[in-house]
Amino acid sequence: MAAYEKRRAAAALAPAAAPAAGSGLTEPAGAAGGGLGSEAEFLLRAGVTAMVREALLKVLEARPEEPVSFLADYFERLVLGSPEAAAELPGQPQRLARALWYVRLAHHSHRTAFDSNAGAAYEVLGAGGRRRRAGVDGRLYSELLRRICQHGAAPAEAAAALLGRVRCRDHEAVPFDVFRYGVLTCFVLLEFAAKADALFGVLDGGSGAADSRVCQAVLRALEDALGVGHFSVPSRYLEAGSKLGPDGLALAMDQALQERKIGPSMSREEFLSKATALFVAKVKPVE
Repeated sequence: MAAYEKRRAAAALAPAAAPAAGSGLTEPAGAAGGGLGSEAEFLLRAGVTAMVREALLKVLEARPEEPVSFLADYFERLVLGSPEAAAELPGQPQRLARALWYVRLAHHSHRTAFDSNAGAAYEVLGAGGRRRRAGVDGRLYSELLRRICQHGAAPAEAAAALLGRVRCRDHEAVPFDVFRYGVLTCFVLLEFAAKADALFGVLDGGSGAADSRVCQAVLRALEDALGVGHFSVPSRYLEAGSKLGPDGLALAMDQALQERKIGPSMSREEFLSKATALFVAKVKPVE
């Protein structure tokens, strides 16, 4: 009995015999290398570990509002950035699309992340190709600003007027501080327009039109809150507008309705146009 137990233990410790040639049996992947070790080696050889680490660093750097969507876009753009995809896509539209993606990653109030993403967008646009020198020119810069303003509640005329104040000439080289200022101002315009739209939703009560006297009173109060002169930091427009508290609005609206007469109405489009015009008038032009 003791001899049997010794032979059984020895058999358990002996290495498994290799399958006979021609038997049709194959050794399971990772069996010889020891499971977890071979899996880690595979990830390292394939570059997956470094790729995932880089993606996580990008998330921490960009601080996007939707990290999962960011990661999905990030890996998709890795594919689009491959040599095969780059050969199929035009260089300039691809750079513009990627730059637009960068500047939308983080809200402008997250200053560190926004500045980092703006820097990445600047580098993407400034990448020199075979037929152009490295650097961001006024044409690419203006096109990026135009694409930013396309998505939002800002009226087209307000966006066009803003671009006229912050754009550079097509042949000019655009410094990064001018680039950042223009991008930031466009995003602040979109947020300002969204806040004005929400304000009109209070004034019209869902009817689509509001009393013109009330709208004019609110616009005057908004203009007073913005003050005179130009702001060098675009985000201060929103800070100034936030000073237009509920009490001030209520007082302006009450004074406008004291006559108790039915006055002309103002549409949402007209109100937004007037409100965003106040914003654009305060924007410091690029010199």
